[in-house]
Amino acid sequence: MLKIIPNDAILGATIEGFDANVPMDEATFGTILAALGRYGVLRFPNQDLAPAALKAFSERFGEIQGGIGEKRKSDVPEVGVLSNVRENGELIGLPDAGQDWHTDMSYRDVMGFVNVLYGVKVPRRDGRVLGGTEFADMHAAYEGLPAEIKAKLANATVTHDFDKFWTMMVNRPGSVRKPMTPEQRAKRPPAVHPVFLTHPITGRKVLYCNPGYAMRINELPEDESAAMLDYLFAHQLRAEYRYMHSWTERDLLVWDHIGTIHQAIADYLPHEERLMLRCQVMATQVFDPAFTAPARLVSV
Repeated sequence: MLKIIPNDAILGATIEGFDANVPMDEATFGTILAALGRYGVLRFPNQDLAPAALKAFSERFGEIQGGIGEKRKSDVPEVGVLSNVRENGELIGLPDAGQDWHTDMSYRDVMGFVNVLYGVKVPRRDGRVLGGTEFADMHAAYEGLPAEIKAKLANATVTHDFDKFWTMMVNRPGSVRKPMTPEQRAKRPPAVHPVFLTHPITGRKVLYCNPGYAMRINELPEDESAAMLDYLFAHQLRAEYRYMHSWTERDLLVWDHIGTIHQAIADYLPHEERLMLRCQVMATQVFDPAFTAPARLVSV
């Protein structure tokens, strides 16, 4: 039986009694989906996963997006590698992913649903874990907005552009990332989504507008859009909305792209090795809210 242990924070829970190598039955999957909606970030500790098993687990949530910049496992192309590890002098993964606030795949017409990240190597210094991942709760961010902002943006949309984040990462000091090619840019055209979404699991509103990809509120004049985006970006990063995950080897982390934003913390040096395997899952499935009702949760 699954044991769901909520964090002492606005986001996050640990799920014990689960083996990600074993296919999930409908009841187990429903419980995990409900927990994902309620807690936003789920940690499954002590997993022993090969890339093929990570792919199979991830596909339960939807279709996996292919990458255009990160290196991927040759035998399982759906599994990406995030790493600063070198083999024969060559980086074996994309080393600088996610080092600013964003939510993956908001730049796609079919947005991201979950990120699945598996910790293989975790950097440490003097016994302290480095390379954490920080999250912010977009349910709470929406609920904390003033009523006049909610009314003003109730029917507004935002243009999201992949190149905004990519260029920001290229320009970071010490980055090894190269500018996008015309071919890469063509594979990631801008997309438009509502500023406020109804979450498919919780049925509650979320603020779906992140600093990494959001470019313009389309219904506002350019200057007003820029000022409003600055306001929303500052608001959604208030301390009371945030949670930091500290990694342990063999952690399997699943987080909700619709209800959270995140950033990777780059507080480790090139020789302090960090290696993660990743699947980015798109919102290609529609889930029955009755199937994922919070009443199915068994928390302790």
